[in-house]
Amino acid sequence: MDLNDLMFTLYPYVKSLHIMAVISWMAGLFYLPRLFVYHVEEAEKVKDVAPIFLTMEHKLLRVIMGPASVVTWIAGLFMVFTPGLVDWSYVWPWTKGASVIAMTWFHHWLMFRHKDFKEGKNTLTGRQYRLMNEVPTLLMVVIVVSVIFKF
Repeated sequence: MDLNDLMFTLYPYVKSLHIMAVISWMAGLFYLPRLFVYHVEEAEKVKDVAPIFLTMEHKLLRVIMGPASVVTWIAGLFMVFTPGLVDWSYVWPWTKGASVIAMTWFHHWLMFRHKDFKEGKNTLTGRQYRLMNEVPTLLMVVIVVSVIFKF
């Protein structure tokens, strides 16, 4: 069995793994900005609540989002390099790729905001975090439409 045959044989397993990892990653990308909203708003009202939020945010980032993003990327790249699956003359692989890169940037932006919270340097409001919570939704729409319609 050559490499191409092996990649085609593994494709349904890798695609399944990719979808599960994407779901986990997206759950974190939706939930972490929400935690930041509560962190900002509740830390002003309730004494000693900030360390609880820091722990929750850290675990979400390191235990769920980090591994899920890595698996998403590895499985996604496996599929991209499986011969014959992606026709690069279409627009959709480029819009999906750009959106995945933007999603990864957003993930890293969230990591820096968590660092700001840890260092007591957060300057954003709950409202600003609520607005940023829409970023992964918009990117998800572009990704799903790109993959389903293959324009």
